[in-house]
Amino acid sequence: MRKFTTTALAVAALTFGASTLAAVSADQAARLGRDLTPVGAEKAGNAAGTIPAWDGGITSPPAGYKVGDHHPDPFAGEAALFSITPANYREHADKLTAGQQAMFARYPTFRMDIYPTHRSASFPQRTYDFSITNATTAKIVADGDGVENAAEGIPFPIPQSGQEVIWNHKMKYKGVSSARWANQAAVTTGGQYNLVRIREEFLGLYYKPGNTIADINNILLYFYQVVESPARLAGQVLLVHETLNQQAQVRQAWVYNPGQRRVRRAPNVAYDNPGTASDGLRTNDMTDMFNGALDRYDWKLVGKQEMYVPYNSYKAHSDKVTLEDLIQPNHINPDHLRYELHRVWVVDATLKEGKRHINPRRTFYVDEDSWQILVLDHYDSQGELWRYSEAPSVNYYEVPVFWTTLETHHDLKSGRYIVSGLDNQDEMVNFSHQSTPDSYSPQNLRARGVR
Repeated sequence: MRKFTTTALAVAALTFGASTLAAVSADQAARLGRDLTPVGAEKAGNAAGTIPAWDGGITSPPAGYKVGDHHPDPFAGEAALFSITPANYREHADKLTAGQQAMFARYPTFRMDIYPTHRSASFPQRTYDFSITNATTAKIVADGDGVENAAEGIPFPIPQSGQEVIWNHKMKYKGVSSARWANQAAVTTGGQYNLVRIREEFLGLYYKPGNTIADINNILLYFYQVVESPARLAGQVLLVHETLNQQAQVRQAWVYNPGQRRVRRAPNVAYDNPGTASDGLRTNDMTDMFNGALDRYDWKLVGKQEMYVPYNSYKAHSDKVTLEDLIQPNHINPDHLRYELHRVWVVDATLKEGKRHINPRRTFYVDEDSWQILVLDHYDSQGELWRYSEAPSVNYYEVPVFWTTLETHHDLKSGRYIVSGLDNQDEMVNFSHQSTPDSYSPQNLRARGVR
């Protein structure tokens, strides 16, 4: 039987719905920087010694690194401790999610190479400072659809509910403004795919030094996406203003269609509607593992668990790896993936009465050190496991920030999967990209999308 633990300040199996949640006390917040890291993880390692103590994560790039490089692997010389395969996965079931176990059961070629654990996640000092401040001020409002009294950092470093854990993921630092290639492949059971080249830009005024929630006009994130190829999709543009309090103002979205040469509202870019060029393998709210409003689910904080998760995925991130080698039938080539044992928060989301979603239940596994959702199990309307998602992640140590390099979503019924973030042969994510809110106005969308 799987054992879950909680910190003294996070009560297991709590479900919060309409109530407004208060911030923690000053005495509780005083743990941050002492036995807890500034963003709320346990500083100490585990009793078995298989998870080390947090020592600050990666705080500077390795020798020879230049901004713009694909990030060299700080752990390139390490060998795997052991491998989990279809032949032995049941021996490790207490540290595997239901989705991971289903991958082993379905695919004879699936493998998880387990490496030594490195708690490499780190953030700028401002993120640490403001996370500590937020602990005693931030609160959830609007039936869980909004956050108040927070600035720049993690809003709930000592979470008391599943909603707070998910808000920590949504509001984690990803740089103020960035641009990246988010190329995508929807892979058939035989391993065939057509690469969709996608360029994305972000602006998060919440992270801009000096800003508070009151300064950002309820916009958590500005998002711009343009499809560069194939020709039949080229020039399609998506613009999103992701609101912080979606009860006060729902997400605003617009699309530009080059054939029609007009901009139109897109209220369906949300929840379980299909994502861009996804062949139905990814919903809109699966981008960055989860985004958007929380209002369709009840969020249960199950506890904290030691799990094998994708981590320090620099091999999959490398520009030395070709897409032909990375993308294989059924799943990504296991030779380029790395898994480690980490403590994760487990949050179980179940559909509220009267609400609809193609996934009535989802279970999230959220890294304690970065608040990044690393693994996600999705269930269908019959309660059966349907999809398994994972997010191989790295420390972008020039920032620093711990974030995804790939996202993979596996349909366990059809045998297909989709992978996004394929920038191995493209320019690296640019965290120095300059933009303003005017860059993300609907009025400018037509000019930016003209082919």
